Amino acid sequence: MSRLSAMNPEQPTNPDERLSLSKAALYLLEECRMVLPGIQALLGFELTVIFNPGFDQKLSPAEQTLHLASIVLLSLAVILIMTPAAYHRQTGPRHVSEHFIRLATRLLLASMVPLSASIAIELYLVGRVIAGTLAGGVIAAVAGLVAVFLWFILPRLFSRAER
Repeated sequence: MSRLSAMNPEQPTNPDERLSLSKAALYLLEECRMVLPGIQALLGFELTVIFNPGFDQKLSPAEQTLHLASIVLLSLAVILIMTPAAYHRQTGPRHVSEHFIRLATRLLLASMVPLSASIAIELYLVGRVIAGTLAGGVIAAVAGLVAVFLWFILPRLFSRAER
């Protein structure tokens, strides 16, 4: 028995052991709960920045529109990540199906697309204000590529290696 499974007896001891639907749903909802506070904090910061003095002076009208697009993308990420809990509560809080697990997984993964885009946009805007357009673009591109690699490519590489 591994040290991790000794600490948590409900976790499978065999790495290939399949989780029950209820455990899979519990883990999935916990993953959503871990991501949500960070997204909500980012959204709060993005919403308040427009009320700061100098917002309209530091950003051109096009950049202000980019900031609005970032807020919309981040709001979409919040909506996507909160949907599994709302869906589960309304369709059968005492029942878990494979359909729910697949749907919730897709929604969680889908939320990462607008989240990564929003982060990249905001990093561009902050980088542009502090260090210039080129630096902002480089920072945004690097952050976007790192997010895509860590959130989408790396898990698939490990998944293939385990097969």
